[in-house]
Amino acid sequence: MKLLLDECIDRKFAREFVDYEIKTVPQMGWAGVKNGQLLALAEAEFDLCITVARNLSF
Repeated sequence: MKLLLDECIDRKFAREFVDYEIKTVPQMGWAGVKNGQLLALAEAEFDLCITVARNLSF
């Protein structure tokens, strides 16, 4: 399973997910991308995006 950690999540959190492929938004070169566009990018490449953002598009 491929997981994406939003830039608001501490990258150390990735250690909790053993046996998963994990990338962070900055690792993908997506730092600063707005939430709606970020969701579209993430949907194309990841199974799950972990964030604490409250203003995501539905």
